Amino acid sequence: MISQLKPLSTLCFFLGFASIIASIAIWFLTGGDGAEQKAHAERFGIFVGLWAPTFFALSSRLDQPSGNSKP
Repeated sequence: MISQLKPLSTLCFFLGFASIIASIAIWFLTGGDGAEQKAHAERFGIFVGLWAPTFFALSSRLDQPSGNSKP
C-alpha cells in the first residue's frame, strides 16, 4: 500500500514547486494595461501560490507510513 502512494507523494511535491513558478509567471505575465487587470493578475497569482503549501502537506502526509500497519 505504501509503495502505491510514493508516486502520488512525488507528484504532489513537484506540483508544489510548479504552483510557485506558475504563481510568479501569472503575476508577471498577465498584468495587462489597466489597474483593474493588474489587480486581477496579482490576486490570481496569489491564489495559485496558495496551492503550494497544500501540495507540500499532501506530499509529506502521503510519504509517511500509516500508523495502523503491523511490522
